Amino acid sequence: MSTENLPQSPEQPPRKPRVAVVFGGRSSEHGISVVTAGAVLKAIDRTKYDVLPIGITQDGRWALTADEPERMAIVDRRPPSVDALAESDEGGVILSVDPANREVVYSEPGSVPKALGEVDVVFPVLHGPYGEDGTLQGLLELSGVPYVGAGVLASAVGQDKEYMKRVFTSFGLRVGPYVVVRPREWDQDETAARKKIVDFAGEHGWPLFVKPARAGSSIGITKVDELSGLDEAIAEAQRHDPKILVEAALRGREIECGVLEFEDGPRASAPAEIPTPEAHAYYDFEAKYIDSTPGIVPAPLTPEETAEVQRLAVDAFEAASCEGLVRADFFLTEDNEFVINEINTMPGFTPISMYPQMWQASGVSYPELVDRLVQAALRRSTGLR
Repeated sequence: MSTENLPQSPEQPPRKPRVAVVFGGRSSEHGISVVTAGAVLKAIDRTKYDVLPIGITQDGRWALTADEPERMAIVDRRPPSVDALAESDEGGVILSVDPANREVVYSEPGSVPKALGEVDVVFPVLHGPYGEDGTLQGLLELSGVPYVGAGVLASAVGQDKEYMKRVFTSFGLRVGPYVVVRPREWDQDETAARKKIVDFAGEHGWPLFVKPARAGSSIGITKVDELSGLDEAIAEAQRHDPKILVEAALRGREIECGVLEFEDGPRASAPAEIPTPEAHAYYDFEAKYIDSTPGIVPAPLTPEETAEVQRLAVDAFEAASCEGLVRADFFLTEDNEFVINEINTMPGFTPISMYPQMWQASGVSYPELVDRLVQAALRRSTGLR
């Protein structure tokens, strides 16, 4: 019997790419990561992508969370947490490390594990250690799942301010004076380690900025104006990281520039200037996220200065072998030279954050920014590249 006249089954529409937005994490930047995730979940195009929100609690549990961006905001000066969003106090999300299997499974004690379907790309909006430093990126490489942003090496370099500066110097980018105190130095001879910093201050003058070497969002940073404040600043930095970095203060303007990976390579955004906040000694955590100190976008620079900082931002992106996105932070010194302070491979990504604002001023809206990052991740494979 001929089948030509039988009704044909309609073809199944192609499956939308599935994006796992992973956020929270074990670092002190947990709350800001949750805020960023809320903005991404609100902006991502649900007609184009299926979305799976996965939160990592501060003790490291991967939790299935509510897809409710409105609950992921700072309220009464308190950042949100994954624990408040998790659907269970015990259940865990499991990502296979078999590259042939991208299925995500949800498991609770005493229950049959539930398959949540395959994931095509991960959007990791984690900040700081255990998320932005190459650790999560290494897991995703093992799993064979593409992901937004920098790879293992670039993420590690971008997190460790000492090695970031070493890489930049080797590529001819100018960095400011700094000194590093490693945990072994401090443990073996605390007096000698402290003298190392005091001698550095004698050479470069006060104030100094004492920082955790591997943290971000200005957490754990202290501006030290005189010797009497040094011990407290060291203790605060070591509370977040046993390795500390001490920088000389640079006199000049703070200029930021975003880099975004397009189909034809990385491009730089319109730069922004960060004015000194009136109620803060410098652009610290509260100025950034609680009081939302506004930046000036675009920065009031000459065309030549704008072109130069954009060139340097892309150079920094390439020097660290970055992918996807970077925010590059500079000082424009009194002798009219740009000095790179640091890069951030997963910068603050709320709509009020400087990175999205700089791209908004460059003609790329927040939803388009999210889409371009997901598309860039889908274009490339995991593994050596």
